Amino acid sequence: MEARQESQGDRDISTFLRLTRTAAFYLVTFAVVTAGSVWLALQVAPLQTVSAAGQTAQVGAAVPSPSLSGPGELDLFGQVIPTKPQFEGPIRPLLKLTHITIDAQVAHVLRSDTPRSLELNLSQQLAQGWTHYFEWETLIAAGFAVVLLVAVAGIARQSYRKMARTVILGLVVVALVNVGGVLLTARSTPAVLRSVKTLDDLVGADPLTAPQQSATQTLPGVQAVVIGDSTAAAIGNPRPRKATPLDIACGRSSESYAADLAMVNTWKVLNLACSGATVQNGLLGAQVLGSGQVAPPQLGEAQQATHAKVIVVSVGADDVQWSIMTRLCVASTVCNDKVSNAFFNQLMGDFTRSYYELLGDLAALPGAPAVLVNQYYSPFGPDLSCLSQYGITPAKEKVLASRLAQLNTVLAQGAQTFGFGVTEPQFAGHELCTANPYVQGPDDRAPLHPTAAGELAIALADQQALPRVENLVPAPTASPSISSGRE
Repeated sequence: MEARQESQGDRDISTFLRLTRTAAFYLVTFAVVTAGSVWLALQVAPLQTVSAAGQTAQVGAAVPSPSLSGPGELDLFGQVIPTKPQFEGPIRPLLKLTHITIDAQVAHVLRSDTPRSLELNLSQQLAQGWTHYFEWETLIAAGFAVVLLVAVAGIARQSYRKMARTVILGLVVVALVNVGGVLLTARSTPAVLRSVKTLDDLVGADPLTAPQQSATQTLPGVQAVVIGDSTAAAIGNPRPRKATPLDIACGRSSESYAADLAMVNTWKVLNLACSGATVQNGLLGAQVLGSGQVAPPQLGEAQQATHAKVIVVSVGADDVQWSIMTRLCVASTVCNDKVSNAFFNQLMGDFTRSYYELLGDLAALPGAPAVLVNQYYSPFGPDLSCLSQYGITPAKEKVLASRLAQLNTVLAQGAQTFGFGVTEPQFAGHELCTANPYVQGPDDRAPLHPTAAGELAIALADQQALPRVENLVPAPTASPSISSGRE
């Protein structure tokens, strides 16, 4: 009797140990498979593409962080920066800005008094993209789990029936842990994304492009204002007679097209253009110059001319780094390689967004001055013989001309979308290698920039466009003058 009881006890202990080993096996297996499947799914799950407000972005999850809260990540064409909003949990969103196009419809909505629908569309798209991303991530995690569970069951030499049970139970655990984990660790993310009206809300404003306080000093006697880059500054030409340190640092000249317009129309023209200016760092924001000086935002300065009837804009070449692109083209065997094309297209995307921001600000100026946007001239003509020693070939010129045409197309379309004037200076017959070029040559002070005659050609193009600009009736002053700063 006692022997039978001892035998029964041994069997009970053996059964308990076997069940414990089985439970431990499944517990460890499911834990490892779940962790591995979720981690792998987060690495390979495809980012979800959403489009709204002229901006195309991809939405996904950043690499999980050990902290319980913090910013997400925003990839702006390869530059990863933290988001302004904070997200709860270790799983936070990753957003990649991949494309920007601002067409007439988007521009119309942006200019309207009720852009609410566009804002809501963007916020909804981001939230839906986040949801769709985790739907894919869950399916991918389940796929990895099946592969891992079948492998483990095979190693353990389980029967087909037992293998099926292991796979089903494992899938249930993976799904519950994955979905539950997302709900617990990232439950606030959709609400935060729905609060985003523009992608700028995710990163905040650039310190250099933050709205500037309005200037107290006004210039009521100015009829026209010129803002822009080295083309408008007329770099490489003679300095003004009473040049200020800022005039010298910006490369402003007394032979600029601003001076020509002042002379022809008996106007007082305020020339704020500065060499190297871009939309964000020069026109909308301050520009740090190589001399250590800081040029204030040109648009902010232009607002001091409270009675100006026209604003002329020359911008874009420095935004797309035209000078660098040209030098790279000269130094390379070919100019249309995939790397430089991708780089240029990225720069064009950045410029398009900044340019439309500038146009919107110009459209909102008090007094509604007329706006003229200057396109860029082509410095190259059919004869390239004088440039062959510098590496310019017909094939390279064709690539550069194509890129310049892309820039001019964006300039023209933006101006037309906002109802602004657009001019196309003609240098035909006066390009490089001609008898009387309007462009400075490779050995001049500012290669590929207009000469004094080229600046006059730009002024003539602007002059011809002035009568076509609606409500442009400038009042002449007693004598023409060109000004480059405050009075």
